[in-house]
Amino acid sequence: MTLPDSFIQRQQLDASMADTFLEHLCLLDIDQEPITARNTSIICTIGPASRSVPKLQEMVKAGMNIARLNFSHGSHEYHCETIKNIREAVETVTPDPLYYRPVAIALDTKGPEIRTGLVKGSLPDSLLHPTEVQPLPETLLLLTPPLQITEENLHRGELGVHQSQSSIVSDVVIGHVELLETRVLLELLSQLQGPLIPQPSVHQGQMCQGLVLWQHFQQAAVCRIQSESDKDLDKAHFEEILAESDGVMVARGDLGIEIPAEKVFIAQKMMIGRCNSAGKPVICATQMLESMVAHPRPTRAEGSDVANAVLDGADCVMLSGETAKGLFPVEAVAMMHSICREAEAAIFHQQLFEELRRLTPLSSDPTEVTAIGAVESSFKCCAGAIIVLTTSGRAAHLLSRYRPRCPIIAVTRTPQVARQSQLLRGVFPVLFYPLPAPVWADDVDNRVNFGMDIGKARGFFKSGDMVIVVTGWIPGSGHTNIMRAVSVP
Repeated sequence: MTLPDSFIQRQQLDASMADTFLEHLCLLDIDQEPITARNTSIICTIGPASRSVPKLQEMVKAGMNIARLNFSHGSHEYHCETIKNIREAVETVTPDPLYYRPVAIALDTKGPEIRTGLVKGSLPDSLLHPTEVQPLPETLLLLTPPLQITEENLHRGELGVHQSQSSIVSDVVIGHVELLETRVLLELLSQLQGPLIPQPSVHQGQMCQGLVLWQHFQQAAVCRIQSESDKDLDKAHFEEILAESDGVMVARGDLGIEIPAEKVFIAQKMMIGRCNSAGKPVICATQMLESMVAHPRPTRAEGSDVANAVLDGADCVMLSGETAKGLFPVEAVAMMHSICREAEAAIFHQQLFEELRRLTPLSSDPTEVTAIGAVESSFKCCAGAIIVLTTSGRAAHLLSRYRPRCPIIAVTRTPQVARQSQLLRGVFPVLFYPLPAPVWADDVDNRVNFGMDIGKARGFFKSGDMVIVVTGWIPGSGHTNIMRAVSVP
């Protein structure tokens, strides 16, 4: 294939044009540059290490797309202040419309959990390690309601922990605790060999009260979902959960408690695959760059873990302690950004698109048919980008579902739509501020030209490259049915 000299999206192009997956792997070249536009979104958990406005500004510049607030910790007042800081950082770091970066705010609810309280009395030094510790040999872990621990208990080798679920005392058999994690609180993270411990969950009505509606979160996550028919930890019905969800977070830490560690990768691949098939966004989370909590660079294995999550098909990858409490939050975001760009260039996009198209039932929806045609055309002409004009965000969502190789520049006038689109693989949302032109066709041209300006300013494409433009035939949402292949002026 002959490409213009100005063509930018040529990274790993030979591998992407392979006939088989094995040939694709053989053609990958470590000397090629990564893709220009990162397509996988980065979610950063905001905590004491990152909640200041200057630090948040640095993280936005480094590539943060979604700021996550973990409601397992902190008061509502604490999170309100964090939200204010996030908004101030975003608005002040990118005032230029061509470089404005909408950042979504995600609420992660506490969910059902077993969280233990502080131990009264002194603890052995070996139990004060900042990350993970093992109980001392011959140490008996006492799980009781709020308790008084005496020096005599500790000298006998008994460690008492106050825990939040009174029912667990009768459910847990002594000797089944395998791991303790010590931070501000002691958290019981053991794999419990026994029946599922009944725990209350949060309902949608409860979640959407007060703070959530007032602060206008773009995403809200409910943690540790259990299906109605779950009787033990081995009978989770993922399809039931997926059918009722807008998207899924694969929290490997929680999975590692409920299933053996060696099976977590299978669960990750299965859930990401099913989300891709259903066209719903999926997040891969927990310990992705864990060593960067204390070190400026990750381990090589962690880099491979992030890359494989991208190759599996994750829409977003998430940083937890790395940005919430770590010593190098900005460096962690920058590293995640670099790894994602390299991994995205190595995806076998042609095969992925063909499989997604075969799995999708026949559709008479004009928007979906147009999206399929636009993605296929983007492969045929090696487009630098797909520019889509969207009101509700649905057209951008459908384009993302079919995983084009190039970025999707989603031009919208609605800030909420721009922020929510950050959950979707490949979608680069931009806000168009000018009021609609008197003639609707002129307004379409103005928005498309703005998308062109964004793509050139960001380096997605240059003059002479091909782009795919997706628009509607009349104003408003639900009318997208026009696809054009145009040359960048």
